[in-house]
Amino acid sequence: MRRMRRTKALRDLVRETDLSAQHLVQPLFVVAGESVREEVPSMPGVERLSITELVAEATEIQAAGVGAVILFGIPSEKDEAGSGAYDPEGVVQLAVRALKESHPDLLVITDVCMCEYTSHGHCGIVRDGEVDNDITLELLAQTAISHAEAGADVVAPSDMMDGRVGVIRSQLDEEGHSDVAIMAYSAKYASAYYGPFREAAESTPEFGDRRGYQMDPANALEGVREAELDLAEGADVVMVKPATPYLDVIRRVKDATGAPVAAFHVSGEYSALKAAAQNGWIDEERAVLETLTSIRRAGADLVLTYYAKDAAAWL
Repeated sequence: MRRMRRTKALRDLVRETDLSAQHLVQPLFVVAGESVREEVPSMPGVERLSITELVAEATEIQAAGVGAVILFGIPSEKDEAGSGAYDPEGVVQLAVRALKESHPDLLVITDVCMCEYTSHGHCGIVRDGEVDNDITLELLAQTAISHAEAGADVVAPSDMMDGRVGVIRSQLDEEGHSDVAIMAYSAKYASAYYGPFREAAESTPEFGDRRGYQMDPANALEGVREAELDLAEGADVVMVKPATPYLDVIRRVKDATGAPVAAFHVSGEYSALKAAAQNGWIDEERAVLETLTSIRRAGADLVLTYYAKDAAAWL
């Protein structure tokens, strides 16, 4: 077996899994204001950006070879109804317009959820201490339509409400946005790895947690069922989130559906690598590329990662 490992040329010749910039999506946090670049303390190298800075960052991302971004909005004000999520003049809607005007070839994906916009931090409308699934669906559809009208190429519902893909697909089609794709957060687990994101997006729940709508980390077959349901409702891409603790789920979903599969290498995964690298415990470049390759090897067609721009440069 060692004969084909002897030189780089031989190793490259028989490599089974490829990883390139075209497989990566860069997440970005957008905030209101002018000339804002705020570093997220728990995510070294990641910043909250105002729209002008976001446009400048997109230039660097494209120059590195990454062709897609996903936007997370942080409004200046929050309320119980999460009205900033579906405001036509909301921060994400304005950011999409600016990006499509300045970078028309950049694929713009938008996160469709309410946790960044609600004062209580949950992913929908709360009634009697619980998130009301069906009322939330209508607001998620309004959010997706507002993103599509702004020019988003793909909407990505991440809320984990039952039936949201079908409602969003139906209303997008009715409003003349049948060409807008849906990337569903299908197997989204109630994970401890989301902590840094919640700091960045200021979306930590004020009470309780999200285990009533996000998935139990112990369940893999349920993740497959979630993906199959989302595809039946009209999803174009299904996602597993987080990535590295759920490589087995990525493989199961890919094998069961054959559909395009995304994996989100989330904030906690990013921050763990960053912390180890900053302490000199690992070689950051090698560890990151090994991690992203493992996600691809498991079956992910695309990987959302805060390392996208850096990894593209390393590649």
